[in-house]
Amino acid sequence: MQKLVRPPSAGQRRLSMRQREALMGYAFIAPALIGLAVFYVLPTLRAAEISLTDWNLLREPRFVGLSNYTQLWSDGTFWESLRLTLVYVVYNIPVQTGLALFIAVLADRLARQVWVRAVIIAPYLISNVVAALIWLLMLDPLIGMTNVFLEAIGVAKQSFLASADQALISVAGINIWRHVGFTALLFYAGLQAIPRDLYEAARLDGAREWQMFRTITLPLLRPVMVFVLVTSVIGSFQIFDTIAVTTAGGPAGSTKVVMFYIYETAFKFSKMGLASAMSMVLFFILIAVTLVQMRVMRSGQSDLG
Repeated sequence: MQKLVRPPSAGQRRLSMRQREALMGYAFIAPALIGLAVFYVLPTLRAAEISLTDWNLLREPRFVGLSNYTQLWSDGTFWESLRLTLVYVVYNIPVQTGLALFIAVLADRLARQVWVRAVIIAPYLISNVVAALIWLLMLDPLIGMTNVFLEAIGVAKQSFLASADQALISVAGINIWRHVGFTALLFYAGLQAIPRDLYEAARLDGAREWQMFRTITLPLLRPVMVFVLVTSVIGSFQIFDTIAVTTAGGPAGSTKVVMFYIYETAFKFSKMGLASAMSMVLFFILIAVTLVQMRVMRSGQSDLG
């Protein structure tokens, strides 16, 4: 007797469709997940392993436990490099974020042409090394065009990257110049998502520009602000290439930030275990800073709500 095969029910068809969609989604994100695992997760685990060893790249690693971490506790240069990194973050983040938001609001209100956005993003299209080389020449105390301009307006020559007092500020200025356009475009994209009806209603109620910015623009830009601040702070803590090209940690160690000190420890002094321990400490510092930023921003959003 032939057995009748029932056709799949509507629920089964929906389930199989969801399964196919899920598989398709996993297939799309698989390259990113593989890249994340190969280039981030595995190197982080390997660095954690190396941080427990004494290794100079020429012989087999020797397990030393937490010795590298205890050595960091008494390493004054490491703590000084962390302090300089924090100072750089303070120089960089407020100016870059505030200037980017100002540029984004101006572009949104006054000029929405494509060429304006192209000019804004242009410095970001230059690599960090090329930007550093350009500004290394521009800020040269003897032949730099910046001092020529300053003298033309009656300001005395400045040492910039050659001065222990001005070098870190100069490096921050170089990176602000390069990254402010990209940050401004992020804010600009966030501004496009704000309904124009809110501004029109506020104008009808007699609100001024600053009132609309404070009560409408800033609260609705909070998600973009969280993303910008988190990524900018992480990037600022990882500053390396600009310093490697322009100052090499000098003059007199005034720009020896933590990433450059890690590089020196690993490849100049061949202390891979100690350098990996520094990297792990920096990794956990960045996690803590990110969590604090997100908590503060979310609490501020709930207060507004």
